[in-house]
Amino acid sequence: MRNRPRTARARGFTLIELMVTVAVLVVLVAIAVPSFDGIRLSMRLSNYATSLVAGSQLARSEAIKRNAPVTLCASANGSSCSTNGQWEAGWIVLSGTQVLRAESAAATGYLLREAGGASAIVFQATGVGASQSRITICRSTPSANQSRAVSISATGRTNITRSNDGTCTAT
Repeated sequence: MRNRPRTARARGFTLIELMVTVAVLVVLVAIAVPSFDGIRLSMRLSNYATSLVAGSQLARSEAIKRNAPVTLCASANGSSCSTNGQWEAGWIVLSGTQVLRAESAAATGYLLREAGGASAIVFQATGVGASQSRITICRSTPSANQSRAVSISATGRTNITRSNDGTCTAT
């Protein structure tokens, strides 16, 4: 048997193969990134809405438990209610002077506003609210087509509504 010299085979990628792969990757990323921004916005809006629902449910249950009025209100400092109606500055659940729960401010560019401009929702000892409320959550700048609305009925029941109408209706 005769020994044949082995030829060395080149392994790896050529520069052209690498450039084509990178070009395909750039196109895929350019298509996917806007979708991720929409998903991130949707998740943030849902988180704010869920947090408001949790706050209202806590206020209602604490009002029944304590047999005393409990307030869910906008609060910039986390210890007292504000009167400006800007829920995006944060909100608290307050029983008398005791803060039961405090939420920090929303990210810059988001609006959380009550439809009537109210800064507080009071739950009576029976668990019912003084009136119904609707807090709209949206991104004001740059404008986006998604929003959430947390509706709190006079009986204390909550509901989250999604909207894709393209307007930020909170004023």
